[in-house]
Amino acid sequence: MIHLLKPISKVGIPEALAKVELYRYLNEPEEAESICRDILAVDPEHQFARRMLGLAITDQFIGATTDRYTEAHSIFQTLRDPYERFYYTGLLFERRAKAQLLVGYAAHILLPLVQEAMRCFAEAEKIRPEGNDDSILRWNRCVRLIESRPDFHFERAAASFETEDLPQVGRAIRRPDGYH
Repeated sequence: MIHLLKPISKVGIPEALAKVELYRYLNEPEEAESICRDILAVDPEHQFARRMLGLAITDQFIGATTDRYTEAHSIFQTLRDPYERFYYTGLLFERRAKAQLLVGYAAHILLPLVQEAMRCFAEAEKIRPEGNDDSILRWNRCVRLIESRPDFHFERAAASFETEDLPQVGRAIRRPDGYH
């Protein structure tokens, strides 16, 4: 038996969006994602549904290679508002770094992700709507994250070689078995 998806009505979109927010609050991002896809099936340019779809995908990040970073990034890049593009792309990078930290990735390896998030938040701040400090709040969270983990600042000691570390030149090395 073939099961086909049923389209929702355009009139039902506002109620469906309310359910998206509810499911995200209930930490049920798969349900929120499904509803967003239903909305976008009948209104492909619906910006709020696109934004919520991207967020629902990032809510599912677990720090694995199967996380859908590229899909979420593509969705956020389709947002028409430049502020939203920067802000939500920054959230993507921040959430990716946090998810990977939770599963044990080395913080210093993830620093570029946090820095990219901060770059996006800084760009969003420049064009933010009056009274909207969300990008500043996210920037500050990234700063606190970096400050809270000294391992973000891993510095590799410079390698030093002593002359005794170098191979001896001009002297045949003999193996115990007599072969060279």
